[in-house]
Amino acid sequence: MDEKDKRSKKDKKEKGSSLRVSRRSFLKGMGASAMATAMTSIPAPSLPNAEASLPPGVKEAVIQLHINDAAYRLKVKSHWTLLDILRRELGLTGTKKACDRGNCGACTVLVDGKAVYACSLLAIRMEGKKILTVEGLRNGDQLHPIQKAFSIHGAYQCGFCTSGQMMAAKALLDKNPRPNEKEVRSALAGNICRCAAYPKIIEAVLNAGERR
Repeated sequence: MDEKDKRSKKDKKEKGSSLRVSRRSFLKGMGASAMATAMTSIPAPSLPNAEASLPPGVKEAVIQLHINDAAYRLKVKSHWTLLDILRRELGLTGTKKACDRGNCGACTVLVDGKAVYACSLLAIRMEGKKILTVEGLRNGDQLHPIQKAFSIHGAYQCGFCTSGQMMAAKALLDKNPRPNEKEVRSALAGNICRCAAYPKIIEAVLNAGERR
């Protein structure tokens, strides 16, 4: 092979190599272009807004509640319970949160004179109603007869259910000042005492009736 043939062969080899590099570069360019196109076609995710609207079905309202002879004007959400308002918003923690399912009676309060479970009532529906909690039993430094009777008879152990028991007793004695034992048991049937202090509780309620 003479010098001219060698040079021709070398030129062809370099030309082929040059073509291969160009093809590779072309493919890389096409890939980058496709990626850029794909990215521009995907909408940017929206960031959470601190002032976003409430979840579907949840509303807000400003209501006025009458609790223990005092008026409170509050902004509430439609799913908040009366128990939520009493404990979290107003600091009236005498009303206890236990089962939160309307089963134990620890959250019993009086609404228009009736013993009810605060965990089962929507706060937004309490406007215009008269609400009484255990904090409202005492008159200044003077204990209510029910509170005195519970103390005298030791009608508590851990005390967690005591406020609910007292409120249920208040509803009973307001309607029936001198109940018998059967009537007391019936009125307190919705209030559970996990310490099983029922005999002392019944004695206290009967005694409070006599004191009144």
